[in-house]
Amino acid sequence: MITRWGANIEKDKVLLEYPRPQMRRNSYINLNGMWQYAIVRGESLPDKIDGEILVPFSPECELSGVHRTVGPEDTLWYVKNFSLPADFNIGRVLLHFGAVDQIAEVYLNGIEVGSHTGGYTPFSIDITRELREENQLIVKVRDVTDTSWHTRGKQKIRKGGIWYTPQSGIWQTVWLESVPEEYISGLHILPLYDEAAVEITVYSDVERPCTARMGLVVAQGETNRPFRMSVQGFTPWSPENPHLYGFSVKMGEDMVESYFGMRKVELREDENGIKRLFLNDKPYFHNGVLDQGYWPDGLYTAPSDEAMIADIQTMKDMGFNMLRKHIKIEPLRWYYHCDRLGMLVWQDMVNGGGKYDPLAVTAPLFTGINIKDDRYARFARQNEEGRRQFRRELDDMINHLFNCVSIVLWTPFNEGWGQFDAAETADHIRTMDSGRLIDHASGWHDQGAGDVYSRHVYFRPYRFKADDKGRAAALTECGGYSFRVEGHSEKSGEFGYKKLKNADELMAAYRKLYEQELIPSIEKGLSAIVYTQLSDVEGETNGLLTYDREVIKLPVEEIARINRRVTLEKPEQPKETGGEAAEEKAAISETEEAPPKAAEGQGESES
Repeated sequence: MITRWGANIEKDKVLLEYPRPQMRRNSYINLNGMWQYAIVRGESLPDKIDGEILVPFSPECELSGVHRTVGPEDTLWYVKNFSLPADFNIGRVLLHFGAVDQIAEVYLNGIEVGSHTGGYTPFSIDITRELREENQLIVKVRDVTDTSWHTRGKQKIRKGGIWYTPQSGIWQTVWLESVPEEYISGLHILPLYDEAAVEITVYSDVERPCTARMGLVVAQGETNRPFRMSVQGFTPWSPENPHLYGFSVKMGEDMVESYFGMRKVELREDENGIKRLFLNDKPYFHNGVLDQGYWPDGLYTAPSDEAMIADIQTMKDMGFNMLRKHIKIEPLRWYYHCDRLGMLVWQDMVNGGGKYDPLAVTAPLFTGINIKDDRYARFARQNEEGRRQFRRELDDMINHLFNCVSIVLWTPFNEGWGQFDAAETADHIRTMDSGRLIDHASGWHDQGAGDVYSRHVYFRPYRFKADDKGRAAALTECGGYSFRVEGHSEKSGEFGYKKLKNADELMAAYRKLYEQELIPSIEKGLSAIVYTQLSDVEGETNGLLTYDREVIKLPVEEIARINRRVTLEKPEQPKETGGEAAEEKAAISETEEAPPKAAEGQGESES
């Protein structure tokens, strides 16, 4: 199944957009495109090349041109030859990988230059010393999928139901940039809403003065130490008004461009004494959908920037203000589009661990019994190295995504999948990021921690239940109504939590869920909803969109009309409050593509 974006891919122009929107330089060479590959049993060097693969699409997906599974006993080899323009190297050359699933070793001109474990976070390598006029890059990849404790998400060798086709290897952009000998290695951007300022930390291997500039506003500091820049008279960021401020940072000969948004999220009591999620000092209802981030032609990799935009914009058009990014870490460009379009993001950590005990991970759905998660064996977390690696990757994710304006909540564990020490994990996240909310154990196996009382309710009506531990009540998964659209679904399989025959039945079920169960619960204390889900995924046919994104199953305006009632109060229109900083917008603009339209005869509303 090929999406309309996948059908229009040019092999020499694949995902060319700058991959790191919050730390931009003029120096950029994209290495996406045709590489050579080989898949061999064991870890030996291949005797021959198997063919060509389109990077950054994994070999399992159709867009790669390979469409072949890399098993746990296999090694995937990549080869790419390249040369650099004569004026490109201004001091150092860095090689960046957006993500490689799961374990990567990197060789340049026959020399090992770096390695990385973890299939969802980026890594970079200084390749300056190994560079030649003509260069050969080799990447060796191992992926054991669900046969070990490594993070794997919803990938499963034996796919089916809520578990999907495994994918391996390079699945995000590979790129080069050149930097001065002394350069900025990272930024940490923290909006200080109450103080009308932004705190900036400029990271570098050297201690040097640095300057942040936003229009006429200038702030001086030193590397590796936080300093502040005034944002007096700022315009708050919100889904209704996603105002972004562009700024630059200079250190010596190096300069990067970035952006931030002024917003504040917290757990507080409303005027009625009910614990609520607050945005910018006001109670704000989070009304969202579950977003798996899978594509029929690219699996983990969206076929284009426009495809990512279309998903986000369609959900906004339907009146949702939040996406729960489920068990996946997206490329930074996805979060950038959420930042600029105005979409809250709840970010899940990717699950791992051993083989899950069905009784442990599903029993609470029917019994309501929560198991103490220091019983590692019950959660397939008895491997100590696996627990350490999970913590390292969790830290990597938070550091990697810290600057994304749209992210307002972290979810380290979901439904007991590889869960362990969730309360302690929530405390740890709080030390890293005190400015966001936490759902420490989404669904069940509640350990009494975090900011939300998190429930997943399928198969039965939702009945509001307040929390006795001072957290906001959140329905973090619900719905999941299945309607299979012929011609836009996989040939076999139909999975959902309630099967419906047509679009009219689906609309009726959706309306009943919201109007009879969910909206009446808001006044009682319900503070967030996550509907399952944005799109169909393989045999899962419970999406608002089909897997190929060609059919919107429900009428957009009807869903938007219902969603306008899913609120605590009518949001006020933000006003410009003046000040020099308020004149500065985001430094980057993008061309948007119109979202898919409902197919004729699909998604007709009931009158």
